[in-house]
Amino acid sequence: MKNSIESIPLENLIAHPDNPNRQSKATFARLVRNIDRTGRYEPLVVRPHPTRKGFYEIINGHHRCRALAQLGYERADAVVWDVDDEQVDILLATLNRLGGTDDLAGKLRLLKRLSGRFEAGQLARLVPNTKKQIERLTSLKLPGLPAKIDAAAFATPMVFFLNSEQQRIVEQALCEAEADDNAETRAAGKAAALTALAQSYINACRRPRGQ
Repeated sequence: MKNSIESIPLENLIAHPDNPNRQSKATFARLVRNIDRTGRYEPLVVRPHPTRKGFYEIINGHHRCRALAQLGYERADAVVWDVDDEQVDILLATLNRLGGTDDLAGKLRLLKRLSGRFEAGQLARLVPNTKKQIERLTSLKLPGLPAKIDAAAFATPMVFFLNSEQQRIVEQALCEAEADDNAETRAAGKAAALTALAQSYINACRRPRGQ
């Protein structure tokens, strides 16, 4: 089946209940402004809804759909894929990582379902998580509201490119910063130290001048 772009009424588009991707209000506002200014947006990715005839389930593009509705659009351009539930779960765990961030509860539901069909090593080759992350996440129990999942259980990578002098200074700062003595790994300790440094900088910036 070849990919084709179709114009689908927004009222016929239904968000997948386990979409894990979330955007901040600021990021969503930028998305709305960009579509409003240019009239352009990346087509949504959908599939025929598994239980509602004539409707489509969104796989990728939940925020674009919301933005179009907010701007008064009646239809959205979308690529219709013929994919089963298993493929949809994998796509939700991968495509949506390209923008926004993951809602941990939704992410856990996806990984737990997929782990029932794939071993952790196999799943790690399909989604943007390591085998250890998958094993750790799938062993967690979803808490009831209003409890929140510990964000530290699902670390988000950050990449910096430093020259040798910058690296020396950063390493020295991390060594001297107050770190988490209970950190399980060296990387976790560095993350705690970097967070402490960042918080100190924020506090200094907020402090009134002359104090």
